[in-house]
Amino acid sequence: MQRILLALGFIAITSAAPHADNWPQWRGPALNGTSSEKNLPVQWSKTDNITWRLTLPEWSGSSPIIWNDRIFLNVAEGPSLSLWAVERSSGKPLWKKFLSDGNHQERKQNMSTPSPVTDGRHVWIMTGTGILKAFDFAGTEIWARDIQKDYGRFGLNWGYASSPLLHEDALFMQVLHGMKTDDPSYVLRLDKATGKTLWRVERPTNAQRESPDSYTTPALLRYGKSVEIVVTGGDAVTGHDPATGKELWRANGLNPANNLSYRIVASPVVFNETIYAPSRERPLLALKAGGRGDVTSSHLVFSFDSGPDVPTPVTDGTYLYVVRDNGVMFCLDAKTGKTIYGPQRLPPATYSGSPILAEGRIYVTNEDGLTAVVKAGPQFELLASNDLGEYTLSSPAVSDGQIFIRTDKALYAIGRKTATD
Repeated sequence: MQRILLALGFIAITSAAPHADNWPQWRGPALNGTSSEKNLPVQWSKTDNITWRLTLPEWSGSSPIIWNDRIFLNVAEGPSLSLWAVERSSGKPLWKKFLSDGNHQERKQNMSTPSPVTDGRHVWIMTGTGILKAFDFAGTEIWARDIQKDYGRFGLNWGYASSPLLHEDALFMQVLHGMKTDDPSYVLRLDKATGKTLWRVERPTNAQRESPDSYTTPALLRYGKSVEIVVTGGDAVTGHDPATGKELWRANGLNPANNLSYRIVASPVVFNETIYAPSRERPLLALKAGGRGDVTSSHLVFSFDSGPDVPTPVTDGTYLYVVRDNGVMFCLDAKTGKTIYGPQRLPPATYSGSPILAEGRIYVTNEDGLTAVVKAGPQFELLASNDLGEYTLSSPAVSDGQIFIRTDKALYAIGRKTATD
């Protein structure tokens, strides 16, 4: 009886412990910028509510990823690229592993833009130079690939920037390009244990000049018993069979005026059985899952003409939150596209980081290093404006009650770790 009571007590304690999410990929545990985290900080400054600050050598569009007491960063320093593993409790680097030479600037971004991905035992990292490597948590290199050597040089106008999508035993990657190459665009599935290519399928497009270029990251769509890989770029959004790469469906209409410079930066977002596919501001298309073939009209839920260019939207399934590059924010009914509010003005700046949604709040960081905290729901309310005063391109990450923000000078751990191990 005593053992039973002790066991019940242990269950009660562990059930009451705060729930903690890792942040294993660029868009977090749900792959869509949402988190179930609690007790996140609302207010901070460069000196207040900062647990630690890790100095970094250079800016990056890459976001930090977190697994328990490990943080991983894609880091540029001069001509070199490296993967850093950081101890979460102290903010001190545990190891730094060389990835590639050839780092250079392409407008705002350099070759460190893709974010790492992890499954809790290994970490995979892609670079804009085409080098893809796998490491274990001790920093031992498991395998390496040179994607450009294997399949031809990347032909994007502003350099490669897509992060891998990790799903089960595979990495899914896209190379959608056309501005600086006549080579076809393609999608890859790689065995995560060996790096071996499991399939490579070409992804055709009628887009011209710069419009084939896509800087997006693939999304994962689940509905019923089906799983699909969603890819946007080249004026279209497509769904692919993860087992074979076969294109299952396609929606055109992301470039209705056939603009020759309609490259896509904001990634697709999936929530439940709806796909939200941004283009270059207009239109943002919402599509329902389950289609086959041409679904341009048959599965269109709504179209919105004030979408983002760079920040990827976020949704809780009830509302869709859109932040435009100029700091104008909209809230839409996620099921109908009806405008609930907007345009509403966030603190003036250029916004390149993507918003995240956690604990009923939207966090979005602008290029000046200021994070606006907006109350989620049908009424716009700016809760806080938190200024770090450093150039920022990456998106926030959250885990165990903390927010991690990467600037051009440092990685900040904001707030206190709340979850029990």
